[in-house]
Amino acid sequence: MSIEDLYDDPARERLVAEPPKRVDAPVRLAFERDRARVVHAAASRRLAAKTQVVGPQTDDFVRNRLTHSLEVAQVARDLARALGTHPDIAETAALAHDLGHPPFGHNGERVLAGLSVDCGGFEGNAQTLRLLTRLESKTFDAEGRSAGLNLTRATLDACTKYPWTRAEATGPHGVHADGTPRVVVKFGVYDDDLPVFGWLREGVPGRRRCVEAQVMDLADDVAYSVHDVEDGIVAGRLDLTRLDRDALWETVRSWYLPGADDAVLDGALADLRAVQSWPVAPYDGSRRSLAAIKNLSSDLIGRFCGSVQGATFAATGGEDLVRHRADLVVPAATEVEIAVLKAIASLYVMQADDRVSLMQRQRELVAELVEALWSRGEDALDAVFAGDWREASDDAARRRVVIDQVASLTDASAVARHQSLTR
Repeated sequence: MSIEDLYDDPARERLVAEPPKRVDAPVRLAFERDRARVVHAAASRRLAAKTQVVGPQTDDFVRNRLTHSLEVAQVARDLARALGTHPDIAETAALAHDLGHPPFGHNGERVLAGLSVDCGGFEGNAQTLRLLTRLESKTFDAEGRSAGLNLTRATLDACTKYPWTRAEATGPHGVHADGTPRVVVKFGVYDDDLPVFGWLREGVPGRRRCVEAQVMDLADDVAYSVHDVEDGIVAGRLDLTRLDRDALWETVRSWYLPGADDAVLDGALADLRAVQSWPVAPYDGSRRSLAAIKNLSSDLIGRFCGSVQGATFAATGGEDLVRHRADLVVPAATEVEIAVLKAIASLYVMQADDRVSLMQRQRELVAELVEALWSRGEDALDAVFAGDWREASDDAARRRVVIDQVASLTDASAVARHQSLTR
């Protein structure tokens, strides 16, 4: 049986039925079309100018949201293929997973969440679903409402990292990958997007995530835990041959694993250092040093994905890893090793004084921009959002339009729009 045969007609269904493609058009399967639609989406292009950890304009080497998403997609596709789940679905979910991020990443998300309490809140993953099913322009239903990219049910489900509403969310804890504290509750759908959410989750009990979403989430975790360290090394902010053990373990416990004891963390670091490509000399900027870092990244990604693959196969006993039939298994040792890598980047990159002061100014800018757009209304919005403003039935709906507008901006366009409205 092929991988395609494991996905039934409801998995391939789209919210709005589409006519057959021209007979002379290239033959592509439903999930291949989903991937193409995300790749060509305007929201995907904007990721190139949105912050991952540091601003995309600060260095030619540093990762932005787009390059990060491409790397997550590669990890997700390879892992999905190895597990026997659909690589196109997992890859599309990975390509889409950060589409809802506002300018300045989680730092901007924090501000928008606080300014949208009365219109349903803000959360990057819920905004991703809104983009895919409403804000991106591709398909309209019979009543003239936008259906966004009109992706299949299986793909939209895979893009749903937190399949619950804000009212059902638990309190925030820990920190994000970019070092900002989690002050925003995690949820995957706004109340006014519940109809499409109900459709994509049809027949799924409770909060259970499909396995393709789990692959996407793990790929994200693996990619940023490895690549943030890589970026920090090249930026000259950290040296893997000289780590402050006590400060590192304090960071692990305060940010990621509150109950981890020294012996477990010492063992995890020893195992990481035993990886053949772990550096034994400081990075010096040479081509050989760059190659060594790339080899380390490759080895660590392979190590983490290999451990999950083995543990999952051992636990599932041959069960097809399709949609809601099974779950990934991440070994405890792998979780600790990933947390140690995150803590290394957090300690030496995220907590730098220059970055902390910049983030404060970014939050002020986003807040001022929201209020400037709100006070000026329709005339200050892009044409697509001005149309949404005119159709809004009350102040809460209009506030949501302003939030959508700001969330759509890149770092640079947010700065430019702020300057034009507040000077």
